[in-house]
Amino acid sequence: MKALVYYRSVGRYLLAKGLNRFWPRTFFAGVAPLRLQEMEFSPPGPAWVVLRPRLCGICGSDLRLLKGAESFLLEPYASMPAVLGHEVVGEVVEAPSGSGWRAGDRVVVEPVLPCAVRGAPPCRYCAAGAYNLCENFLEGDLAPGVSLGFTRGVGGGMAGMMAAHPSRLVRVPDNVPDEVAVLTDSLASALQPVLDNFPADRHTVVIYGAGIIGQHLLRLLRALGSAARVVMVARYRFQEELAIEGGADAVMLSPSRTLLGEAVGARLAPTTLKGGNLEGGADLFFDCVASTSSLQEGLLTLRGRGTYVMVGTAGALGPVDFSSLWFRELKLTGSAMYAHGVCQGRTVRTYEKAVELLAQGDYPSQGLVSHLFRLADYRRAFKVAFDKRRHQSLKVALDLRD
Repeated sequence: MKALVYYRSVGRYLLAKGLNRFWPRTFFAGVAPLRLQEMEFSPPGPAWVVLRPRLCGICGSDLRLLKGAESFLLEPYASMPAVLGHEVVGEVVEAPSGSGWRAGDRVVVEPVLPCAVRGAPPCRYCAAGAYNLCENFLEGDLAPGVSLGFTRGVGGGMAGMMAAHPSRLVRVPDNVPDEVAVLTDSLASALQPVLDNFPADRHTVVIYGAGIIGQHLLRLLRALGSAARVVMVARYRFQEELAIEGGADAVMLSPSRTLLGEAVGARLAPTTLKGGNLEGGADLFFDCVASTSSLQEGLLTLRGRGTYVMVGTAGALGPVDFSSLWFRELKLTGSAMYAHGVCQGRTVRTYEKAVELLAQGDYPSQGLVSHLFRLADYRRAFKVAFDKRRHQSLKVALDLRD
């Protein structure tokens, strides 16, 4: 079968990292340690379900890997070579007896590889349903890794065939087309922080970053009934238009600190250096960018005892003034993948809830999948995903259907 394989090369990783410091919107296909190659398919174990991928989305974590932007400290939690792709819509080809699955079933794959998948006794987090925080990602029957697409020997969705543990599959209803189902993973990634940090109707919320995760965050707040005031910070005009369609109360294109402060009801307190502080502000700040500047603006934009949620993934960040953290008694938290959450008074599996929302028919998904490419054209797909400004790309996916 054909498979897109990322292999370990420290030199190429560091070269990509250096080049992307100067050309962050450019995919250097000749530098990235990435090959489309023929390889034999073999499931990790007899209990796994064999799938034929139909669509596979390109995730921000895939782009960060190709840019050399991942944290060096997260190296132990991936193993190479690995077939890329974890945002998978697939069709069951073969399933073990008693698994509950049969040939022809259309599914999405929850890619996390916790204790239950690794054949390890449940750790304290898996036992509590928070398997996104599993303590055995380095142990068990599989190679070290958190997720499909980043774990040696497990496979990924950017290939002709793959396998998944039966417990990781969620059925796709007939009324949900592949082009909508491929949004499940990004939707679940946004749903988890929303469930964990749902605002009161009286609150003001900032969503900083209007890519696919930010767009989902906005739509989820509205779909789940939040009447909070939502201010969205976008970088490009097409993102602004989608945010307006998604229900934002205000959308700002790369605003100054003063303008962002005004939008959330804060006033500027001038300083000699560093651009001024803000007094008052938002109750909740979802950071979908996770950069030095977004972290700094988040700390300053929150009112006393507000909550900052890092939704985007980050490694090392540059100098940030943390005085607001103690001065205003802020809460800082992160959001890693998905597991379970409380939705409208009941505990739900986040991935299943994401599919349920897409199946209702009223979730505003139009325009969120911006581009589809064949697997053979993966270089073009990554170029489009890298350069959002030029291509107006949001969710780019590979189409593996015949």
